[in-house]
Amino acid sequence: MATTVAGALAGTALVVAPAPAVAAPAVDVLLAEVYGGGGNSGATLTNDFVELANKGSAAVAVDGWSVQYLPAAPKPTSAWQVTALTGSVAPGGRYLIGEAKGAGGTVALPAPDAAGSINMSGTAGTVALVRGTTALTCLTAADCLADGRVVDVVGYGDAVVREGTPAAAATNSTSVARTSALADTDDNGADFAAGAPTPLNAHGQGPTDPGGEPEPTSARIHDIQGTTRVSPKKGTRVTSVPGVVTGVRGFGTARGFWFQDTLADDDPRTSEGLFVFTGAVTPKVAVGDAVKVTGRVDEFYPGGADIGGQSLTQLADATWVIDASGQALPAPVLLDAASVPDVYVPVGAPSIEALPLEPTKYALDLYESLEGQLTRVADSRVVGPSNTHGELWVTVEPTQNPTAQGGTLYAGYDAQNSGRIKVSSLIPFAQEPFPQANVGDTLTGETTGPLTYDQFGGYTLAATTLGKVTKGALTPETTRDQKKSELAVATYNVENLSPKDPQAKFDRLAKGIVTNLATPDVVALEEIQDNSGPTNDGVVAANQTLDQLVAAIRAAGGPAYSWRSIEPVDGKDGGQPGGNIRTAFLFDATRVEFVDRPGGGSTSAVGVRKDWLGRTQLTQSPGRVAPTDAAWDSSRKPLAGEFRFRGKTVFVIANHFASKGGDQALDSRFQPPTRGSEVQRVAQAKVLRGFVDELLRSDPRANLVLLGDLNDFAFSPTLKTLTDGGALRTMVDTLPANERWGYVFNGNSQMLDHILTSPRLSRFEYDIVHVNAAFADQASDHDPQVLRVHPSTGNDFLDRLEQLWEELFERS
Repeated sequence: MATTVAGALAGTALVVAPAPAVAAPAVDVLLAEVYGGGGNSGATLTNDFVELANKGSAAVAVDGWSVQYLPAAPKPTSAWQVTALTGSVAPGGRYLIGEAKGAGGTVALPAPDAAGSINMSGTAGTVALVRGTTALTCLTAADCLADGRVVDVVGYGDAVVREGTPAAAATNSTSVARTSALADTDDNGADFAAGAPTPLNAHGQGPTDPGGEPEPTSARIHDIQGTTRVSPKKGTRVTSVPGVVTGVRGFGTARGFWFQDTLADDDPRTSEGLFVFTGAVTPKVAVGDAVKVTGRVDEFYPGGADIGGQSLTQLADATWVIDASGQALPAPVLLDAASVPDVYVPVGAPSIEALPLEPTKYALDLYESLEGQLTRVADSRVVGPSNTHGELWVTVEPTQNPTAQGGTLYAGYDAQNSGRIKVSSLIPFAQEPFPQANVGDTLTGETTGPLTYDQFGGYTLAATTLGKVTKGALTPETTRDQKKSELAVATYNVENLSPKDPQAKFDRLAKGIVTNLATPDVVALEEIQDNSGPTNDGVVAANQTLDQLVAAIRAAGGPAYSWRSIEPVDGKDGGQPGGNIRTAFLFDATRVEFVDRPGGGSTSAVGVRKDWLGRTQLTQSPGRVAPTDAAWDSSRKPLAGEFRFRGKTVFVIANHFASKGGDQALDSRFQPPTRGSEVQRVAQAKVLRGFVDELLRSDPRANLVLLGDLNDFAFSPTLKTLTDGGALRTMVDTLPANERWGYVFNGNSQMLDHILTSPRLSRFEYDIVHVNAAFADQASDHDPQVLRVHPSTGNDFLDRLEQLWEELFERS
């Protein structure tokens, strides 16, 4: 059946020929690893297994789902074998399904999250993830992938049923697994690779050797925590570990409690606190209970071991006895400028996991030495605003790179700002709402609780006592109006805007453009979604989204902006699945003329040419820069437009580079952290730089503004690629150092959005307008920026004459 989709030009339809059926690329839960050699000759693991992963940002319930297995070469009588699933898969988490056990192998799987008895082939076969537990009946790839119940399929070896080409054959000692990025291109051969099996369950636990596990032994918490990041007792059972309960997490799927030894040793490297994991069960203990705990020592990697984060030492499969209640708690350790080292992380080893802790030298080592232990902060400046998850960031090192607005500036890869601490709450919101705080506010009084670690921010004070917020002086900024002779060009990432958003968001953004940005002549927008928003229905047009924003701006007292954009190919520009985000131009046609030149389309590349008078112009306006280049795979393509302002041509290129998703965090156990996403952004910068060079070769005096969300820092290789040789100048470098930010992440004020200009634009004023990023109440997570510029005539004498005339006119 042919499908009609919107074409690149208005009124044009493209007819797409039927394609082989495929399971839609996964947006959350998918098959991550398959191993059929368990217990076979030469195998180390005793069991077959299937592992799921959740690449999404929310937990996904799999109750009533199943994994199913079919032989590689099915016969008409072949039947799918079924293992039912229960529970859910956490965001960024794993889910392990244990299958048949063989006669061989020595190492058991970690505790599976679901168990079956399917005896899978060690070399070739097909596994399907299915909504439902009724066995599939299909025996061909086309039939199976067309079944609406099928969520994901992997065929390995010479499997007949597979997505695209089959994954490599496995062996008794190898599995097939997706890459760490969990790519799903609908081609098993491209997405999976053979390698040593690495089963992980929902708790981030890997396999253990039951034959090597000693008998339970008595221990104290500091014996379990040890002097490195990994417990010396990992995988063993310990009994009657004493301590007093200091905090209880009674919500979510990672419930449990912290307890702490009241008899500390004299080694500052060994923590006296520990977490007891109870899964989805709320533990029946209270703060102040004296307990003795028996359980297995585990190292849990929040989000999974493959994202590079630190491990969390904990006791699992635990039981305990309560000896007394109402006991005094140990004194919390104060985190402040005197106790937290200025140096963030040890260097010199690819992984710091096995290095002995040096808590007086490195901040990450100090935090690890206090993992699970009561800590406190007092009268600390807020450097990351509170969010809807009940989190905020403070700094206990107030002199580290302060911004003018009260934040902490991220000034370089070696300037991680060691005093940043995330604060969350163990107090039910119904009992005590989490405080609303902006950057520059102060969390006054004492905030106390166990120090833990999570995948979204690293070391975190889980508060049992919360301080109060004292408001600072920060208020939303407003830039000045542009003069008649100035062209005002702005960039604004509007964070997945679509008609599915409430009108209040459109109104907030409109007020920001009219009041705070003073109605720029041109606004480059990023993250404009299609008319159906995140609904993945094949819609790519965004006219309703843009028209609704234009109407809101008009209602807020702004001009009747016109807009230009080019629709992407469905599902090819990344971002929120189904949203088809793109860049777009708004412009005030009473102030600036957009030069419409036909030919621009989703896959049509804009070029540079001269007209019959020798003037440089774009071949298409609007047009996309090299949209079919591999650098833009699953990413937004730059949008180029040609404008005329007071008789002068100005070229504007709106951008939204690939995100930082998948990069290791600053607190990673691997140092320096791997910034894998940087490779694509550098490639994008090279392609864009090639177009810029072509334009400036045609006219070295061209007025060029390149702007948008480049998803990278001013000191990054991405920006260096764009600016090398002086072809472009970054406007942020013209600001004082403590003003160079427009985005806040994990307590670091940083730059992701940029405006760059060609050298000819020498008369300008640049402003980052702080209205969102530092505030708990945000219309977007990005601050907009505006450049007010006097375009050049291309002639030095005329430029100077024009400047004198403008100054004379303004004085009069």
